[in-house]
Amino acid sequence: MFRLLQWLPLLLLLPPPGSPEPPGLAPLSAGAPPQAPDLLYADGLRAYAAGAWAPAVALLREALRSRAALGRARLDCGARCAAEPGAALPASPGPDSGPGAARGAWEPLLLRAALRRAECLTQCGARRLGPGGAARLRVGSALQDAFRRREPYNYLQRAYYQLKKLDLAAAAAHTFFVANPTHLQMREDMAKYRRMSGVRPQSFRDLETPPYWAAYDTGLELLGHQEAALALPWLEEALQESLAQVESCRAGCEGPEEQQKAEEEAEGTGSSGGLYEAIAGHWIGVLRCRQRCVGDTATRPGRSFPVPDFLPSQLRRLHEAHAQGNLSQAVENVLSVLLFYPEDEAARKALDQYQAQLGEPRPGLGPREDIQRFVLRSLGEKRQLYYAMEHLGASFKDPDPWTPAAFIPEALREKLREDQEKTPWDREPPQPKPLTHWKDVLLLEGVTLTQDARQLNGSERAVLDGLLTPAECRVLLQLAKDAAESGARSGYQGRRSPHTPHERFEGLTVLKAAQLARAGVVGSQGAQLLLEVSERVRSLTQAYFSPDRPLHLSFTHLVCRSAIEGEQAQRMDLSHPVHADNCVLDPDTGECWREPPAYTYRDYSGLLYLNDDFQGGHLFFTEPNALTVTAQVRPRCGRLVAFSSGVENPHGVWAVTRGRRCSLALWHTWAPEHGEQEWTEAKELLQEPEKEEGEGMPSRDPAPEPPSHRLQRVQDKAGKPPRVREEL
Repeated sequence: MFRLLQWLPLLLLLPPPGSPEPPGLAPLSAGAPPQAPDLLYADGLRAYAAGAWAPAVALLREALRSRAALGRARLDCGARCAAEPGAALPASPGPDSGPGAARGAWEPLLLRAALRRAECLTQCGARRLGPGGAARLRVGSALQDAFRRREPYNYLQRAYYQLKKLDLAAAAAHTFFVANPTHLQMREDMAKYRRMSGVRPQSFRDLETPPYWAAYDTGLELLGHQEAALALPWLEEALQESLAQVESCRAGCEGPEEQQKAEEEAEGTGSSGGLYEAIAGHWIGVLRCRQRCVGDTATRPGRSFPVPDFLPSQLRRLHEAHAQGNLSQAVENVLSVLLFYPEDEAARKALDQYQAQLGEPRPGLGPREDIQRFVLRSLGEKRQLYYAMEHLGASFKDPDPWTPAAFIPEALREKLREDQEKTPWDREPPQPKPLTHWKDVLLLEGVTLTQDARQLNGSERAVLDGLLTPAECRVLLQLAKDAAESGARSGYQGRRSPHTPHERFEGLTVLKAAQLARAGVVGSQGAQLLLEVSERVRSLTQAYFSPDRPLHLSFTHLVCRSAIEGEQAQRMDLSHPVHADNCVLDPDTGECWREPPAYTYRDYSGLLYLNDDFQGGHLFFTEPNALTVTAQVRPRCGRLVAFSSGVENPHGVWAVTRGRRCSLALWHTWAPEHGEQEWTEAKELLQEPEKEEGEGMPSRDPAPEPPSHRLQRVQDKAGKPPRVREEL
């Protein structure tokens, strides 16, 4: 029996049906000490499983609020206690001091300061968070991962939908989707929300992404339009908020979760020691966590890797923008860049230019104080970590390319140099040398240009034949068939298509194919060919459309659409409605809005067909009004239709009225940070040696399970019959 009595106070805080709610997920019980996030979240899932939508919303929102309050309390208490008189920890003894004298001099001071800091943090936590403080609200690693993946919003969007609160349902769905852009079930739900009359474009708002990303993107966009004066306040806000986010992250590194990680790591390595070994081990864990904070701050929601050189790149844009008006500010920012990269030629040249324009030297003009503090503190932490690597055998992967070589002990430099040389290959697939002219693609044996943009009555369109042999088409078709029969499909799980009720849709990603191959469910030849063919298409698309600018695979999807027998008579709809791939098409105005939920980072698209033994299913291009057809392409084995992803190429698919149409859908991007990480994971997985029989294969699918799967486990434990997941 669920703890309904615990839900009643939260239910009283919900607005009555039909009343307006504040934007976003506002605090439900302002002023009250937060409850334990893990208990709230577990009760929220139980309420969700029971179909108690209002309690589920209240509990999940309170879990989010509690976790946020815990983070704010740690940040505020840490800053307050660090600023108290006598709070500074004593300096460690110098290397020339004798061991006995050194210990006698600093050990009491160190431990006394640590006790005082602990007392301050405990008292502050109790005032802010109630009895027990932060220890009572400890969040386990599994729950941290769930919140990082924004899983509560996946449940919230469904519960809000059931409560007829479509605006909040769309906001929760969008919030989850931003952090999980490859989650195909949510992609389907988002498409359905867009078709609902009660959902407005402004409903699709992100309730979680830190504000510095909006400021960062706005500043870059204004700079791109040569509006430096307008961009400056946005760029400055982005930098200040980025530094604030780093501080918030660092405060979390001192929480009990990091101590738990250190203890688990010590147990896993079998290491043991006394007081000082334990203190050192925990401190090393805290320092490693702090060093990761810039990378975490620089990683967009839903992405695997951070924006490179996040802070220095912001300073570069600031000094370039200030150069058009305020030279003193330009000097401050370029000097700040030089704190990271003292030998940066472009920064040095810009500094010389600014100083020449200013004339006489101005006293007090130096790097930004906030950046000075950041760099000095970071270097001090790196020095300790490298010492621990050299003398204690600790592990540390420096996330920053700007760390001076002098900080790295000589004994470690060669190994670190080898690791750095491997890094680019770990992050994205190897890129072959770009072909210098599109005609070079004819060097690919059997590939011919069948139709160009002029023959297709448009721009940046092409049809090429001969990319696959009939035997290769058969291998990929068998891969799709085996995956479908295994019941382990990625995508829409063989259900009715999200675009039409008259077809079934099956999808397979490269990573899922590799996982199935490793498990022996499908042939490894098909999974390997899927990888090779996707790279073949990328190389050819780059050669034809973008020879001077590298393209990266963004998403690869083997899809099959099957006509449902008995439902094709007098059918009037399409297999896939007219759309553009990187913007939201408005047929009434002919405009295409390049903004979420569209995949704005996609630059080129491609469809590689595997068969033609079906009826219908032709691709067609239209004018932006989505009505006037300008060209159509008939599928056949090995035929590739490639085109740019914007408003210039609206397209759709005619209904599949008989049989099964299979193709490989690929999207490409110029932005390496949006490259398909699953491609690399799949390649590595297929290259791994086979496991001995009996060894388990851990799942490497990064997409979180949809609520229905997790709920099954909750219901199994509760002895409840499974509920049928209602469709939007």
